[in-house]
Amino acid sequence: MSTRTILVIGGGPAGVMAAIAAKKQDAAASVVLLSDEACEPYEKPPLSKAVLTGKAAHTDAPIAGKDGVASHGVTLRNGAQVATIDRAGRTVTLTGGETLAYDALVLATGAVERTVPQFPLGAPRVHYLRNEAHAGALKAELNAAASVVVIGGGLIGLEVAASAAELGKAVTVIELAPRILARVCDEDTAARVHAEHEGRGVTIRTRTSVKTSTEADGALGLTLSTGETIRADLVVVGIGVAPDIRLAEAAGLTVQDGIVVDAKAQTSDPNIFAAGDCTRFPGPRGDVRLENWRHAQDHGAIAGRNAAGAADEYRAVPSWWSEQYDLYIQGVGWPEPGLDATVNRPLAGKALLRMDVKDGLVCHALGINAQRDLAGVRRLIERRVPVAAADLADPAQPFNALLKKA
Repeated sequence: MSTRTILVIGGGPAGVMAAIAAKKQDAAASVVLLSDEACEPYEKPPLSKAVLTGKAAHTDAPIAGKDGVASHGVTLRNGAQVATIDRAGRTVTLTGGETLAYDALVLATGAVERTVPQFPLGAPRVHYLRNEAHAGALKAELNAAASVVVIGGGLIGLEVAASAAELGKAVTVIELAPRILARVCDEDTAARVHAEHEGRGVTIRTRTSVKTSTEADGALGLTLSTGETIRADLVVVGIGVAPDIRLAEAAGLTVQDGIVVDAKAQTSDPNIFAAGDCTRFPGPRGDVRLENWRHAQDHGAIAGRNAAGAADEYRAVPSWWSEQYDLYIQGVGWPEPGLDATVNRPLAGKALLRMDVKDGLVCHALGINAQRDLAGVRRLIERRVPVAAADLADPAQPFNALLKKA
């Protein structure tokens, strides 16, 4: 019997977990991870936090552990940019012309930054943050800057704002929506985060956009939709990402705001799987996309196992987190319409915990500095444990005890 070859495109968490899972599923397979970066795959969450503030380097957090991808029996090809996929011939061609054959292929191409016309990629004093090279360039300019404008009041934008404020910079956040964190948080939770930023000296301008940007006298002059002009030594744009579907689309795979996959992470081609930020997959109320670290890892593992012969299905309980100052903000579960109740559990200090209940089950929760409590809530969601709203609201009722009642 010939050895199967499994190629994985993408050196992020989805790709690394897919490659490792494929090798575990089929130890005899040749598993090759194609990364377009020049280094061992690394975790990206620290880029907007510890890496910017100088507390850590990207090399401190390898995705595959301290011994790297190779220690899992996976071949890592750095600087490998895939130009095309030949589905009929089951090959991929790299930009240098090399052709690699596959029995199964996993696409974990991730996402690309959404850009703003006033701030094109590569413009002077303008930064986007997607990889360690971006973080290094931003860090170098940030050290010399006095004033920073962040475009976007989502998680990445606010993490960068917090890091810049911790470094003593004058920071302004420009957000088009009526409030920050509109995609991920309720108004009360977002208001807590907003107040923390303002308490640290950050100016947040909502319902505002930048109309024009002009470079002069070693800085950028930004004209706002309000008619005001503000000065910035540098601008960081964090308005979200779009799924990187370029290879899939060119290969004729089904795409729709993401590479469309089924519950087994299989694309419209039975020999090609896809996982992570680049995909649209079956959710509880139709096909969805998720953009977070845990989804990428879990979905990647499913895609890798199935590429190597398994038939597992992905049943996601989404979760995300963000670190801003001394706030650890988390969300878990699927927001649902038609709730029975939203329950607040009293916690000490800056801690906050809100839980959404539908049909007697917790479906979604948000927390600030409530890591241990949210770990228990996650188990309630995953196991679909019936709970009473009064018990959820009572801090004398440990979540582990509620699990045992089930």
